[in-house]
Amino acid sequence: MSQAVVELQAKDLNHQGGVFCPNPKANMQLWNSHPRVFLDVSRTGHAMCPYCGTEYRLKAGEKVSAGH
Repeated sequence: MSQAVVELQAKDLNHQGGVFCPNPKANMQLWNSHPRVFLDVSRTGHAMCPYCGTEYRLKAGEKVSAGH
């Protein structure tokens, strides 16, 4: 299980305020990927993938706009 941490900018989030894992920013290879899951980062500023354990978090000082 990966213990990677991927720091995100607010612009990296989709219109729902989250990201999908696997994610290109996590440098995952196709052969070790898992089913695609949506992770809501905007609510708490971070989220962890239940499959691989990769943590996605907003960089310090990043703010999610009201549009997210």
